[in-house]
Amino acid sequence: MDDTEFRRLGHALVDWVADYRQRMASLPVMSPVKPGELRARFPATPPVQGGGLPGALSMLDEAVLPGITHWNHPAFFAYFPSNTSLPSVLADLVASGLGAQGMSWQTSPAATELEEVVMDWLRQMVGLSGDWTGVIHDTASTATLCALLCARERATGFSQTRGGLQEGGSPLVVYASDQAHSSIPKATLLAGFGREHLRLLETDGAHALRVDALEAAVAEDLAAGRRPCAIVAAVGTTATTAVDPVKPLAALAARHGLWLHVDAAMAGSAMILPECRWMWEGVEGADSIVLNPHKWLGVGFDFSAYFVRDPQHLIRVMGTNPSYLRTAQDAEVNNFRDWGIPLGRRFRALKLWFLLLDEGVEGLQERLRRDLALAQWLKGKVEAVREWELLAPVPLQTLCLRHVPAGLAEDEAALAAHNLEIARRLNTEGSAYLTPAVLKGRQMLRVSIGAEATRRENVEALWERLQALAREA
Repeated sequence: MDDTEFRRLGHALVDWVADYRQRMASLPVMSPVKPGELRARFPATPPVQGGGLPGALSMLDEAVLPGITHWNHPAFFAYFPSNTSLPSVLADLVASGLGAQGMSWQTSPAATELEEVVMDWLRQMVGLSGDWTGVIHDTASTATLCALLCARERATGFSQTRGGLQEGGSPLVVYASDQAHSSIPKATLLAGFGREHLRLLETDGAHALRVDALEAAVAEDLAAGRRPCAIVAAVGTTATTAVDPVKPLAALAARHGLWLHVDAAMAGSAMILPECRWMWEGVEGADSIVLNPHKWLGVGFDFSAYFVRDPQHLIRVMGTNPSYLRTAQDAEVNNFRDWGIPLGRRFRALKLWFLLLDEGVEGLQERLRRDLALAQWLKGKVEAVREWELLAPVPLQTLCLRHVPAGLAEDEAALAAHNLEIARRLNTEGSAYLTPAVLKGRQMLRVSIGAEATRRENVEALWERLQALAREA
């Protein structure tokens, strides 16, 4: 491909993306294809000769688009928001076009220094003090793994420089709530703590971690000769957006010398709203925080913001310094390869920069406040109808609800089947998409509001359809 062909196809593809965004609302939200259906549309062997890229445009419509679940659809209420704003799309195009490698300052100084700028902007936006330093990771799962590795090394006096996990000693213990994201158990296993040294503790009626349960677990482990190491506090759990009490958890962590990591993957974006910062009161007592601007905020996947109070500790745990990576500027600059797991790093900072230039902080705040108001509107509607109930508070934009017909009120199995049928019909017909889940043994329907294109009429339509399907199911 030469520059002329690139220019022609590039313009055509930008037009295709713009056309797709314009007609997206007319498409079924969840992909209707069956397993293997799309694979069968592609040749079994690779093309021997080139020159076929112009045909990819038609194949996008025929063989790719049918298999896309439309996360930016105005009727997408599943999982969590994962917005890819159009400014972020353009930033990805620029980043790919530049082909910059951001593993060290010297490999592309702009990649490092723009990352420093936008991460400090984000720090200010969410109300963190100047004691915090941020770095871009791919996902919260990776950031949480880094946090637990840092906790492990602080607790063991950097055992990785000696015998590592084989050195012996009393086992280290990690604590989180029974509503913690699946990435917490996964990171605990990958960091070598072992499944039996993870405590997923009981939560209260609002599904937040009980401090008394944590106190009891720490005391029990200490009495048994184990070493409490880290607490992972959730600000906005995945199932219900429950909020763990960060301030007393920080006090407990300080008393026992534990690492406190705050997982605010989705809800962290809400901290750009001063009225939401009560959710992580006491966060200045934590050691690390992760939030995902690639969810609700609108930065295209992947872009996870990891903030630490002690970057030198992070560098000591994660850093490597072979001769072929050393540069004359190392003493003066940040080399972000030493702030996480990968060596290679994409120029992700462009995406947040473009988004902020286009929308500004006030524009982002307005959109998040809209979503919070829509969630409260739907909450009021659910509470006003006798056969519908909420299973959790609604501090943010996620509602956990279910339909409870009078004849099924005492039969959990029948209730589960009934609500799963509502979800199946809704998702299959394509008018909207939500994800069912189980909360402490009770089947529920999760409605997660936050797609950039979602408006009041979309939420109204969802509520009307849910009621109709409940009558039919």
